[in-house]
Parts: sequence; structure tokens; C-alpha cells
Amino acid sequence: MASSRVYGSATAALAVLVTSQSAFAAGFAVREQSATAQANAFAGATAAAKDLSYMFFNPAALALQDGHQAQTSLSYILPEAKFKDGDASIAGGAVAITGTDNSGDIGEDALIPSAYLSTELTDGLNVGISVNAPFGLTTENEEGWIGRYHALDSELLSININPTVAIKASDHFAFGLGAQIQYIDTRLTNAVDIGTIGAGAGVPGSIPTAQDGFVELEADDWGIGYTIGGIYSPNENTRFGVAFRSEIDHRAVGEADFTNDDAGIGDALNAGGLLLDSDITAEVTTPATISAGAYHEYDNGLAVMAEVAWTQWSVFEELRIEFDNPAQPDNVTTEDWNDSFFVALGASYKLTDDITLNGGVAFDESPIPDATRTPRVPGSDRYWVAFGGEYELSKNISLTANYTHIFMDDGDIDLVTNGADENAARGNLSGRYENQIDIITIGGTFRF
Repeated sequence: MASSRVYGSATAALAVLVTSQSAFAAGFAVREQSATAQANAFAGATAAAKDLSYMFFNPAALALQDGHQAQTSLSYILPEAKFKDGDASIAGGAVAITGTDNSGDIGEDALIPSAYLSTELTDGLNVGISVNAPFGLTTENEEGWIGRYHALDSELLSININPTVAIKASDHFAFGLGAQIQYIDTRLTNAVDIGTIGAGAGVPGSIPTAQDGFVELEADDWGIGYTIGGIYSPNENTRFGVAFRSEIDHRAVGEADFTNDDAGIGDALNAGGLLLDSDITAEVTTPATISAGAYHEYDNGLAVMAEVAWTQWSVFEELRIEFDNPAQPDNVTTEDWNDSFFVALGASYKLTDDITLNGGVAFDESPIPDATRTPRVPGSDRYWVAFGGEYELSKNISLTANYTHIFMDDGDIDLVTNGADENAARGNLSGRYENQIDIITIGGTFRF
């Protein structure tokens, strides 16, 4: 049991961040894959097919593009997450964990790129490919904060390659199908309470919460999935879309690297098989998503759009870590996430032949229950406000830019232990995160 607690403190969030979108998104999916769609808060993303980037949300959008195109976008994300009213303890709350009661702003700015390329093989038959970073996160906590046994640094990189084929079957129907070839790489660190573990194991000189070690986890994996979707156009001004993005199974393989304390307590624990470097494996299934959207243009240059998406986050019931160290049993962390919805409304107005103004609002429901929210992913419900514009520089080049602000509910943390469960080595931690996000996105479409 002791060895399970040691590794539990190091690995509780591996599966979360192996698949993690961001600690600042609903769940862990990064939506910022289209500069044009983002200006409408992703309203109509499944139906509008305004440009090539909409194929990320519905592969059928590719069928409505003409000729040969390339497109790219770049989102600069400025998240803010500050821990407030913190309290931490061990031994049933009898011993306070020393350290600062907050970790500053743990959010790290990030650039999220995307790129798209397509060609029209014949009239109504298009092929394309996109490269996206649909999952990503960097958060950094101060080494001496009271929640250091739960989390210090969290970093995630993902690359998603999405070859797609789409056909416009008639003036009214378009269909698309694509493959997802996804790579993920993650690095997680946290402190290890060697003093408390040593005291529990009877190691002389052990002092609870005063002799910290350190662990670094790194793991990566490739996974395969698919996308499928359709668009129905009853007339040239109206479109309805529906799309499905499949789950992706990951078996991330990597290493756990421990650094022991200066007092030598960790060395004594090593003799019993604890705190030893080890290969690790975590099996994770990313959730499936079903989305539907509507888009309508009026003759006066106004267009309105709406979107709803459902994500099957309930597949994330637990995190299970397997260790090659024979002395270490599987470590299990209960997550019990809920399925969640995203809804959005947006509008566009063609101000001139060359300039279009866009705006939108959205509600992004968090799947994370209060009881299982962690400092690695302190996500909460989000409320989007976005606006921007498009400029047709020439017949072959168009540019877009937009700004988004995301208001977020406070994310409460209330992690407790009875001394014999998965938080035994991490201790109790309570508090709340005050979160918000700003996003600036630019993009360009090139036709040739």
C-alpha cells in the first residue's frame, strides 16, 4: 500500500493530461482550430463551411470548397488561473502542510497553430489534409506551494494529422470522411512527501511534510481515429450540418524519474522497492463528440448561425497507471467525469464586398465534478464572447483576425483523504481557482 501511495502522488493526473485539452477548457479539447469559426464563438462550425478550416469540425465542409486552397491560423492563448483560500494537511487534517497558500498564476501563454491543404480532383470530389494541435497545456506551480504533492509542472504537446475525402453528391447533400492520426507527448512533475511516507514506514529521522522528493513523468503515444459528417443545403442560403469525431485509444508509454530528499530517507525507502525509477504505461480513451449546426444567409448581407455539441466525457471514469517495477501495484485515481454540452450563437455581416464582421457567444459546460477537480485540470464552466473580421485582400487571398474573452466560474478544489485512499500521500487540499482566458487569433486563406 505504501508504494502505491508514493507513485499515486506522482501519477494521479497522467491520463488527464495525456489526453488533456487544457486545464482551462471544458474537459481537455482545444477548439481553437479556425480563425474564422472562432470569431463566431464556433457557432455554425458544423454547417457554415465558410472556408477550408471548417473541415476540422465537419469533414463534409471540404466538399463545398473550390479549386486548390491552403489555409493556416495561429491562436495566442493567454490563460489565467489563480489559487485562492488554500488549505492543505495530512494525517486526517492533524498536520498542516507547510508552504505558500497559493501558486501564483499557473497559466502559461501558448501558441496553437493549424494548417489545411485541399484540392478539387473533379467537380464535387475534394481531398484534403489538416495538421492541428487539438490538445495542449503548460501550467507551472511554485515549488513550495501547499499543493505541490498534487501538481507542479504540467506540459502537453499533441499533433493531429487528418487526411480527408469529401463529395458533393448533389446541390443539396455533401458528405465527408477522414482519419485521425494523433501523437501526444506529456511531461508532469510534482513533489513527493518522502518524510510522511518514511514516517509511515518507520524509517528513522523521517519528518512529515519536511523532507520532499521530486518526480518527473514523461510518456508519449500514437493513436488512430476517424471523423465523418454531412451537410444538407435546402437552398443556396441555408445549411444544416452534423458530424461525429471518434474516440481515440492511447496507450502512453514512458518513464518515472525520482529525485530523493537530502536527508537520505528516500534511499532507505529504495531498499524496500519504493521511489525507484520505472517505466510506466497509461491506457486512456479520448471521448467521442457529436455536433450539429445551422447557418443561414439573408439577402442584406447578414448571416446567423448556431451550434450544439455533445462530448462523451463519461468514458473517463478512472486513471489507471501500470508500472514495470514489480513492487508497485497499479495506481488508480477515480475521475467520474460527466458528459457535457457546448452551445453557441453567432452572426456575420458583410459590411462591404471585401470586409465581413463576425461575432458570437457560447456556453461551454465543464465535465469535471467538484469532488474530483485537481490542480492539474481546474476547469469550470466557460462563457465565450468573440468578435472579429475578414478582409478579402484579393481574389486569391483573404485574411481574418479576432479576439475572444472567456469568463469562467470559480473551480473549487476539495480533495480529502481518509489516510488509506488514493490521496493518502498527497494529503488534503482545498481552495478555489479563479480562471479566465483571452485569445487572439489570426488566419489566412490562399487560393491557387
